[in-house]
Amino acid sequence: MEISNVRKDKTFSRSMRRLAIWVNAFFPFLYSMRYLLTGRTFVGIAWLMRDAARYKRAENNSGSGFALSLTNTYPALHDWFEHAGTLPRHYFLQDLWGARKVFESGVKEHYDIGSRVDGFIGHCLCFTKVVMLDIRTLHIPVKGLSFRQANCMSMSNIETNSISSMSSFHAIEHFGLGRYGDPIDPLGHEKALDEIQRVVSVGGSIYLGVPVGVQRLEFNAHRIFDPITIISLFEDCELVEFSVIDDQDVLHENQAPEKWRQLSFGCGLFHFKKGK
Repeated sequence: MEISNVRKDKTFSRSMRRLAIWVNAFFPFLYSMRYLLTGRTFVGIAWLMRDAARYKRAENNSGSGFALSLTNTYPALHDWFEHAGTLPRHYFLQDLWGARKVFESGVKEHYDIGSRVDGFIGHCLCFTKVVMLDIRTLHIPVKGLSFRQANCMSMSNIETNSISSMSSFHAIEHFGLGRYGDPIDPLGHEKALDEIQRVVSVGGSIYLGVPVGVQRLEFNAHRIFDPITIISLFEDCELVEFSVIDDQDVLHENQAPEKWRQLSFGCGLFHFKKGK
């Protein structure tokens, strides 16, 4: 009976998540209006007026040189309700995990496919040069960052066994779905992983982060992989480490992949070394 209830709870949670995804797709402005819809905007206005009056009285006595002026107001109404810091799901922990790995390896140049510039790549730029590959364009000049626009399902312009360190975090699951202007290809993820294994040198490291759990396609956003599926696609490599971010966004390091096949939407973190 208890097992049945747990299954019902998971089914309900997945249904609600699916509903939220569809609502957000058609009405993305609703999330940004959440404070208005819940009445917190009006509370923020009241607090703003209260604090403006308090500041004006205090500044009259302090002579700080920062007088309150209505022509220079910049209302910030919602910061009272926020936490001291928020973590984007998966990305913060994933990017730190990957950057630590690259740092510990001591490489002088690292290649990456499609990871966050303001996350993983930004971390790595503190200690090494990065070459970023992406099917989209990038017009952000950053010291130490080189960019190449490429369809990474076919990296014909990169020589075999030429890269000692390569990564891709939360990108491979999108390949072949057209979401980012890439050509439709149901095997896009496999082709990209084959290409990664081809261009990485023997003994080189591959760091990968993808959604893991009950295997399925959520078109046109991404695939969720059974972690065993990912491992099976790295025939030329040895798995050095598997870590995972669970459905509650908690990182578990050095795990047995087979124990995490029933997640709803986790993040699998794989470190492979090319063996041949």
